[in-house]
Amino acid sequence: MSWWALLTLLWPLWLSRRPETLTPLWGRRSLIVLIGALTLRYLSWRVSASLNLTSVTSINLSLVLLITEGWLLLSGLIAISLAWKRVPDRRGQIQALHQHWQLSEWRPAIDLYVPTCGEPIAVLERSLIGCTQQSYPNTTVWVLDDSGRLEVKQLASRLGCRYLHRPDRVHAKAGNLNHGLSHGQGELVAVMDADFIPQSDFLSSCIGFLAQPDVGLLQTPQCFLNADPVMRNLGMESWLLSDEESFYRWIQPVRDGWGAVVCSGTAFLARRSALQSIGGFVEGAISEDFVTGIALRAKGWQLLYLPKKLSAGLAAETMADFVRQRQRWAEGTLQSLTLPQGPLRSPNLSPGQRLAYLEGALHWFNSLPRLLLLLMPLSYGLLGVVPILLSWQNARDYLLPLWGTLLLSVGWLNRGSRGALISELTGWVLTVPLSLTLIRHGTRLLRGRTSHEFLVTPKHQRRDRGSCSAQLVLPLLLLTLLTLINLRGLLLPAASLDPIALSGRPIGLVWASLNLVSLLIALRACWDPPASNPAPWQQLSSEAWLENNGGPRHPCRINAISETGVEVSFTGLAPEFVINSRLIWCDNVAALPVTLVRRRGPQLALAWAGLTQHQHMALIHWLYGRPDCWPDRKAKQEWRALLILISRVIRPAATPGPLQRSKMPQQLKGADCGFR
Repeated sequence: MSWWALLTLLWPLWLSRRPETLTPLWGRRSLIVLIGALTLRYLSWRVSASLNLTSVTSINLSLVLLITEGWLLLSGLIAISLAWKRVPDRRGQIQALHQHWQLSEWRPAIDLYVPTCGEPIAVLERSLIGCTQQSYPNTTVWVLDDSGRLEVKQLASRLGCRYLHRPDRVHAKAGNLNHGLSHGQGELVAVMDADFIPQSDFLSSCIGFLAQPDVGLLQTPQCFLNADPVMRNLGMESWLLSDEESFYRWIQPVRDGWGAVVCSGTAFLARRSALQSIGGFVEGAISEDFVTGIALRAKGWQLLYLPKKLSAGLAAETMADFVRQRQRWAEGTLQSLTLPQGPLRSPNLSPGQRLAYLEGALHWFNSLPRLLLLLMPLSYGLLGVVPILLSWQNARDYLLPLWGTLLLSVGWLNRGSRGALISELTGWVLTVPLSLTLIRHGTRLLRGRTSHEFLVTPKHQRRDRGSCSAQLVLPLLLLTLLTLINLRGLLLPAASLDPIALSGRPIGLVWASLNLVSLLIALRACWDPPASNPAPWQQLSSEAWLENNGGPRHPCRINAISETGVEVSFTGLAPEFVINSRLIWCDNVAALPVTLVRRRGPQLALAWAGLTQHQHMALIHWLYGRPDCWPDRKAKQEWRALLILISRVIRPAATPGPLQRSKMPQQLKGADCGFR
């Protein structure tokens, strides 16, 4: 490697050792310039010296590969370049704004809307418990029930909520919210999806930002009570982070710097007059939240982002539902390009704001180029055609500096919210479905059809046996078979090949091998294990005491907890369990009765036994409603995560169950546990 190529890798390596928050703005900008220069240098070499022009087939394949790479690199460069501006972080303003608000006389009434359409009662109850236990008092909780169920009306009445059911269900969620807007009177409006649970300080943390009269909406992040199917099916809950972490910890703050915050449909606080100025939530859109936010911005309202986790919801529980949810998001974003309130047609947006909104659409267009990268190595072994003239020296001088810099810097740029390589490997499961969605959407546009039925992602599902979706698995199996045939062709002697084809075989072999690993990971991620207990489990470490029927207390430690049970460990052998035992761990929740589920050495799996309504509500509030319970996790060392990921393909993780839960981490403050 030349000395200058080595120097290009030293700069991102040094930056990656430093927290992004402690590095001056010039450090991030210098990295953006470096990545841009290396990208343009690489593409210049690709255009001038890497095309295989020996035959019509090789020319066509070379051009397709060049366009594919160019699209992915340049669209990625746009996303990185948006980080040129200073990224605001409003968490430090919460306390000052809260104190200023308390000294003022402004005490606006807030309507907190919870739209629901068929979610299980247990899921909706969690959300309403969190909504009704807000520390801000002047709040009315509205249950907007599009299913018209009697049990929802009874639940709303029991928890002190207002209940609304509209006679029709036109325009899906947007129509439901607009129906709620027509009945409420609060100066401010909050929206919480039926599967999201706000912390008790959600409203009190947000309200100070809307004291500024030109602020129309404040968005907060989404995080999740349960692991998404990719994390869970691969047994990588401790090693992987969800896709949303990257969006809410990096993409949203970057867009906030341009004044182009995306409304995400839940966990936000808005001004009623701002929504009324655009005629309410935009109807007729698949992603009504996205275009409503753009419409507010075009009307001159400020949209702010507070990067503090103040609520949590349920991620999709099966891989098929996970993929369908992403397909709906893709269709909604792509549809917005044709709407008057979309990023292309909305007036009064600055060029930077329009680009920031459009970058979200470009993200979904990347599925087709990714699929082409998955297919392109087949040309080596199946066709005997080299689509790129790439020697080891060229790879060292042009490819390695660019990709090495990206691998070293992406994790630092996105604040540790996702890795550079491992997230790409696990993302292949979405490539084929999203590519089909893109093609299907394009076909609809050509036919003049843009409508799409809104489907609620199923939640809280019990699965008595493991399963997978044939629609997801069959394309991956076909690609795996073709890749194996391609590898066989690359490994067999082929003296009849021309010198160019022979020289390209090593590159093709490496490329095809990486694709095979990615496909095997994607196939493994498609298998959903059984789930006899659909309640989400939380991982934490808290002192506790097991009291056996009024006898002595045995100290233990909580390792995992949910609304259905708890798992504890003892320093020695677990004591004999007796009937009428209770678990005690904090002042905020009274001792709860437990029953034994499983014993394994010093560990006990326990289930809550016959909780009263008051005990159940206190437990739900402690589990999900206490402030600062959701941590900002950092992506772990990628090389270690890669080794664990590969081992999960070879030797799958154990099926979740007692003492082997799929769980998400929580954090505790001093007041959350123990006794004072």
